[in-house]
Amino acid sequence: MQINLTSKEFRRLLDLVYIGNWVLNSIRGEDRFRDYDHVESKLFGLCQGTPMQALVENWEGEDVPSKAFAEGGIHEAIACYEDTVFYEILAEELSRRDMEYPQISEENYDEIVSRMSRYMEEFQCSGVDKLYLDD
Repeated sequence: MQINLTSKEFRRLLDLVYIGNWVLNSIRGEDRFRDYDHVESKLFGLCQGTPMQALVENWEGEDVPSKAFAEGGIHEAIACYEDTVFYEILAEELSRRDMEYPQISEENYDEIVSRMSRYMEEFQCSGVDKLYLDD
């Protein structure tokens, strides 16, 4: 198989592969999906000997994203995604809790979305600063 990409497209592909592997493997410890690590290594290895060489380094005989790549802003993008997902999931869970955990249906969808919107507005203003557990 051959894929023709511009340098800019290939650079974006590296970002996507890194983010995807991060999502799949960052919390797995030693139980990683090694086949995804392999694909990431293979693609980053293509940077060797090119103007993108700073994006790859060799660690224990394997091509991996370099420290420069990892510290170049990609984790800020991941963190932004994680924050958004966290607040959306929290808003949905709190909304469903308020309604005594119904299954989402056509009948209650608008109500859940309305409650979620109110929670999201609060999170945008205060984050989780106003969330407390009753003792």
